[in-house]
Amino acid sequence: MKKYILTICTVLFTLFGHAHNPDASTTMLVEKGDDTWILQISSSLTAFQQEVRTHFTETPYNSPEEFQQMVISHIKNNLEINFNDGSEITLGNGVVKLGHETKVVFEVFGIDSDLQSIHIKNTAFNDISKSQSVLFIFKDGFQKDQFVLNNDNGHTLELIASGNKFIEANEQNASFNSTFAIIIVISLLVFSFIVQKTILSKVPIE
Repeated sequence: MKKYILTICTVLFTLFGHAHNPDASTTMLVEKGDDTWILQISSSLTAFQQEVRTHFTETPYNSPEEFQQMVISHIKNNLEINFNDGSEITLGNGVVKLGHETKVVFEVFGIDSDLQSIHIKNTAFNDISKSQSVLFIFKDGFQKDQFVLNNDNGHTLELIASGNKFIEANEQNASFNSTFAIIIVISLLVFSFIVQKTILSKVPIE
């Protein structure tokens, strides 16, 4: 996990300017290397306060500890992660680190080491206008790519492993469709050539 520290620090430094922006957040899924992962969701304290006020109006919090428990419950109620054949993850006890940029950290169990596909849906900040979350997945041996969860994709992504990187499933479909279209065009050209050659072979030579 140590080799991820520099990358993560760079990511956090890049996103530091958005720490006070309630419509910006980050979702990070990091492999620890011992069959467990770490999930960290970060956003401004304002964003978490707004979501808690929206979803816990009947039970307002009276202490930082109560607020933290509401944040953890809210994340769990609005987070969906499964992988490969649809297997679901197990979240450990969450920890909330309060600050201008507030972080919620969970230990994640149950992810297969042979990770071929992953489905992630995070609607924790759906009540905030134009909210979007940058998703980072750090897996040993894989490229450090990033994706965006926003209103356009319903804050949901279907990712598949392609070589040593993850790509969106619709990218693979688009690539397949393009390849299929090229094959069809080539096939039609070959067929046209064969037909034309056959016709010409039957034309008497004067």
